[in-house]
Amino acid sequence: MKKRTIIIQFVLAYFFISNFNLQAQNTVLQELEEIAIIDQKVMMPMRDGIRLATDIYRPKTDKKVPIIFSKTPYNFNSWGDGKERTGTAKRALEAVKRGYAYVVQNERGRYFSEGEWDILGAPTTDGFDAFTWMKNQSWSNGKIGTLGCSSTAEWQMAVAALDHPSHAAMVPQGFGAGVGKVGKIIEQGNWYRGGAEQMLFFSWLYGVEHDKFKPRIPAGATQEDLIRISRFYDLAPENPPVDMAKALKHLPIQDILKNINGKNDIFDKMIRRKPNSKAWFNGGLYHDNTEIGVPSFWFASWYDVSITPNLALFNHVRNNSKNAEIRDNQYLVIAPTLHCAYTRASENTIVGERSVGDARLNYNEQIYSWFDLWLKEKQNDFKEKTPRVQYYTMGSNKWQASENWPPKKAKLTTYYLNSNGKANSSYGDGKLTTKKPKSDNPDSFTYDPMNPVPSYGGNVCCTGNAIKGGSFNQQQMEARNDILVYTTDVLKEGVEVSGFIESTLYVSSDVKDTDFTIKLIDVYPDGKAYNLDETIQRVRYREGYDKEVFMEKGKVYKVDLTPMSTSNYFKKGHRIRIEISSSNFPRFARNLNTGGNNYDEKEGVVAHNKVHHSSKYMSQIRIPMVLK
Repeated sequence: MKKRTIIIQFVLAYFFISNFNLQAQNTVLQELEEIAIIDQKVMMPMRDGIRLATDIYRPKTDKKVPIIFSKTPYNFNSWGDGKERTGTAKRALEAVKRGYAYVVQNERGRYFSEGEWDILGAPTTDGFDAFTWMKNQSWSNGKIGTLGCSSTAEWQMAVAALDHPSHAAMVPQGFGAGVGKVGKIIEQGNWYRGGAEQMLFFSWLYGVEHDKFKPRIPAGATQEDLIRISRFYDLAPENPPVDMAKALKHLPIQDILKNINGKNDIFDKMIRRKPNSKAWFNGGLYHDNTEIGVPSFWFASWYDVSITPNLALFNHVRNNSKNAEIRDNQYLVIAPTLHCAYTRASENTIVGERSVGDARLNYNEQIYSWFDLWLKEKQNDFKEKTPRVQYYTMGSNKWQASENWPPKKAKLTTYYLNSNGKANSSYGDGKLTTKKPKSDNPDSFTYDPMNPVPSYGGNVCCTGNAIKGGSFNQQQMEARNDILVYTTDVLKEGVEVSGFIESTLYVSSDVKDTDFTIKLIDVYPDGKAYNLDETIQRVRYREGYDKEVFMEKGKVYKVDLTPMSTSNYFKKGHRIRIEISSSNFPRFARNLNTGGNNYDEKEGVVAHNKVHHSSKYMSQIRIPMVLK
């Protein structure tokens, strides 16, 4: 009887919560219907005849209005009680209240949109054609702003490079997977970091890719038919739940999705692409050889997967645009949050398990002030009130402002790796010091790809239960013998570190190829060690991504790692630490150390790796310290 009572209570609670969510959704829709003209399932034609499903919400007015446009691979059907649908209605309601039309559209091949979907593979002309169609509507004032986070942001940069005359402003948020190459950074849409695969897309593709045998709406279906059908069918796949922590361990990695019965057509192609493959330049990625001609308000996060490429792109546009007005109209916000979690900041913002204080910011007010400036041509005070760069400094837990990134007062201070050859684990003798090393006492460790260093926290997204993102105490991890630990003396004065953290290692190994990882840590007086950022370098790409150069046994090689990024105040009594190893799994795919393809291999080779530090081999980390 007791068990039956518990089941009844659970069922009642479920229906209460579902009913509450549905009522909240209906309230938003009812309010929207009172003030907006709603035109759903408009099939917008592209130049090749493909039609993209589009919902339009616009104010009930005879005046022409500007447009806020979001293109997405996600479900925005406003019928039902899901988060995406609720979010769409809320965003539309806010836009309409502020005098904007809100237009949301599915990428080709997604849900009710026609055509075949490919991750960032849809032609950039789809965005261009959508701008033209919207500009020509009788209710449009011809000004269009783009808005969205993650997959709703990533297409914006490549389309902005097409320079459509109606694309007046953009607000890309968490946009890293849209960045291909910027300077020396070649991540190809977050697929790589330092030539090693970032496994987030392995998990993401399992959850989002539609099957090629999905139900398809017959050609010629009317808008009335589509609206009616959308009330019954979402066309939204729901793959069976998967333990990603287990799934990502499968070898070879090319079979990971196949092993969990996922659709792997797109994955099969991408897993074989090398960092310099021409295929990366055929889709919707932005590369630094094209011009962005749109005023931009960028949003990034310290614990997002692509913080360094995001900041590098902001600097690239601001410093290299041929148009002085475009260079002068680039603004940036950097929040202390996970991927796309800006509005989740609270009076006590906790990222992972570290509190970073009151990190709230008036995001919506700033965004709409930005759009008012460019889409309504209001002579408002956005530029007078808004700093060029707003960044949150963890540790001191405060928002700060700068005209540049990094702040001009941030100067690189070089710390050298030192030890007597026993830097293994936090119990070893590894030190970070401003004094140059003299004698070579290399630190050695064994990297076994069958027993990799597990990812614990970090700058991640989209990995299911495999990794929890954010800042976590690394003390237990640092007890491992395959992690080299280098720490400064206790700081006598607090110091702010804000900017790009550069690192150079001199390494050797007994295998043809391996990886080296670095993690930046804030060590508290009680020993807690909180991660700030991390990076990796596959050694075969140390001379560039256009060629693979393998190692010779025992020979020492210089390896420059992709910069890390943060803004963190190391308080008096704290210490600065770096961890070095050869794996951070499943944040990054394991290097099996064979020198082979890696993606099609099952068996790994144990590597015996060394990090050298001497007057000849000055392994170092260059830290941007803000001078008083």
